[in-house]
Amino acid sequence: MFLITRQDESIVEVLELQQLFNPFSQRVLGRLHAGEELQEPEAFLKRDLLFPSGEFLPRCWLNPSYRQS
Repeated sequence: MFLITRQDESIVEVLELQQLFNPFSQRVLGRLHAGEELQEPEAFLKRDLLFPSGEFLPRCWLNPSYRQS
């Protein structure tokens, strides 16, 4: 799955989808898509990622107590 960063809208390929869907995980393993060379995987804060359309990630992916808010 591809997301973008809030800071500069760089494209991030999410490598571990389970981390993305898990509300108890604050980070997700991903790889920036910049240039022609394959980048090394790194951890990204989920709160700093958006869908390519600019929409925020669902609360159920970010907040473990999303049903109570």
